[in-house]
Amino acid sequence: MKVATDLHIHSCLSPCGDDAMSPADLVGMSLLNGLELIALTDHNSARNCPAAASAAALYGIGFIPGVEVTTSEDIHAVCLFPALDSALEFDRLLYRSLPDIPNNPGIFGEQTIFSADGEPCGTESRLLITGCGISIIDLPVIIREFGGVCYPAHIDREGNGLLSVLGAWPEELDVKAAEFAGAPGAELLSALPDGLKIIRASDAHRLQDLPLSGFVIDMDSPDFRGLLKWLG
Repeated sequence: MKVATDLHIHSCLSPCGDDAMSPADLVGMSLLNGLELIALTDHNSARNCPAAASAAALYGIGFIPGVEVTTSEDIHAVCLFPALDSALEFDRLLYRSLPDIPNNPGIFGEQTIFSADGEPCGTESRLLITGCGISIIDLPVIIREFGGVCYPAHIDREGNGLLSVLGAWPEELDVKAAEFAGAPGAELLSALPDGLKIIRASDAHRLQDLPLSGFVIDMDSPDFRGLLKWLG
């Protein structure tokens, strides 16, 4: 079945995430835009995933909990999990590896956390955009221990893209996919390993950035199991 997806969305917990990107509002806008499967992937945190999962269940849209990790090399990687419990367990491990740098709300916003019932319940004082202590090579191994999958994000961008940071795709990187922000070009595709799946996603930080009709993936079901099977 053809599934309209966006597997890289940020809430107001992410640095520079718009205040209007509450979990419930971003899920509702995704539904209005015709999306059938979304993932919440805040920077270095999964703590707004319970609120987004509750909204997705209410609105009847497929949801995958996730995190966008900034690795020790300052590479962004999308990490997706089969369940909230595994996402939140990884969240705790990840938080311990982040440097204790305070957030500046005047620059990055408040980093607002929502409870599972959809109400704001606090803010994160530690800046969530910084690189953690996990390398891009080690990250896939760790994510598999939590039952999840990960892949480099927006590799066609200069900022925090794997190819711009490292200069080439590392042979020892054990992932099944790579994410593009734009349409994949022939030159970049030629730099990737054979058989790698290509995923398009919005990396939306504002409601107006959410895509109309999404990015279509041919999967058996609009959920993590369907994505896993598609990835092979």
